[in-house]
Amino acid sequence: MITIKLEYFLKKDGYILALMLITVPLAGELKFYPLNEEFRISFGAPAFFFFLLLLRHVPAVLPGLLTGTAVVAFRVFLELYGGEHAELISVLSDQSSSFFFYFTYACLFYFLKVKRFRDRPFMLGFIGFMIEIASDCIELAVQFFIYGTVVTPEKITDIAVISISHTFIVLSFFNVMKLYEAQSREKQTRRQNEHMLMIVSNLYEETVQLKKTLKTTEHVTNESYQLYRELNGKDELLSSRILRLAGEIHEVKKDNQRIFAGLSKLISNESFRDYMNAADLIQLVIRMNEKYAESMGKDIAFHHSIEGKHTDYHVFIILSIINNLTANAVEAMGGKGMVVLRLRELKGGMVEFQVEDNGPGIPEKIGEIVFDPGFTSKYDEFGTPSTGIGLSYVKEIVTDLDGDIRFQNKQNGGVVFTIRLPARHLIQKG
Repeated sequence: MITIKLEYFLKKDGYILALMLITVPLAGELKFYPLNEEFRISFGAPAFFFFLLLLRHVPAVLPGLLTGTAVVAFRVFLELYGGEHAELISVLSDQSSSFFFYFTYACLFYFLKVKRFRDRPFMLGFIGFMIEIASDCIELAVQFFIYGTVVTPEKITDIAVISISHTFIVLSFFNVMKLYEAQSREKQTRRQNEHMLMIVSNLYEETVQLKKTLKTTEHVTNESYQLYRELNGKDELLSSRILRLAGEIHEVKKDNQRIFAGLSKLISNESFRDYMNAADLIQLVIRMNEKYAESMGKDIAFHHSIEGKHTDYHVFIILSIINNLTANAVEAMGGKGMVVLRLRELKGGMVEFQVEDNGPGIPEKIGEIVFDPGFTSKYDEFGTPSTGIGLSYVKEIVTDLDGDIRFQNKQNGGVVFTIRLPARHLIQKG
């Protein structure tokens, strides 16, 4: 635990502390003198307050000690080399009261545990105002003992007004920074959610294929057992081999069933959003394929249109279908192109999805073969073909949902895939 905190300090708090020791002395030179030539009001105080709020694991007393020393040293340096004074002791005496301001500020910040109120801006502002007033009083007390400075009630009022303005400035910057951090976290969370949705969508695709395999193995098991019964008593050796084969196929089926159950449980986990607004789903597909196109070094423009009224649709069904077709369009085009996604509400409770591109299209001689498992016209730079199961999967799931899929080549190049599905299979059951 100590190692983790030290590493965190060196990586983040160390940089903040170093920046504080540079910024606060410089901000302190933006100043004016409301009371006398010794007592200054500057932007050093709000800058110091702001940096104390940023520090996470460093006790405020240490930054107060270091910052107070840095401020005094910087002012002594300016006066010595500015030609105003020649004696180090005299200059150090003049500037020493500033150290007590910052050190008192930091001690009060630490003992009052101000960081507890990071999410309560009004309380944070009030405490910051009181701490600055108290620190100003300590600085004035030190100056009283050194210079005999007398402070009137009117000047105390001026100090209070200035302290309020300092606190307002700090809270404004601090809240802007918190808003930026919140937006950054929200953006990161959205990217993570999109990634998880894509993963689960791919798992959903695998479950459909696995379900088909389960049906096949069930059929093969039954056929094998029927063949065993027919041969039993006629050819004992062959019948026993067929029975053993049927048993092994049955074991494969059981293993597949366990895998299918696990994937189904993962997909239906309550931590995922099973249904999403149609417009958000289309935008999600576009964002994912924009990144995909960018990773392939392609300049693809994406457009979309939505017609009619649409409720929330099943996330993984839509993603599995539409993302497959959109990714195919991105892969089929050269370095530059355009993809258009359309969603329409049709009569009779049907929903139509279209994915259009301006790529090379599909040769007429190929036709419906594109939906056959294993067929592909895409090869990588090494000549290795793709799996060729994308479109066959899409057709499989569309058919299972009582829908249909077709494609049409455009005259000016490109292809349009059109999918029509009953809305009842996509919406959440009441």
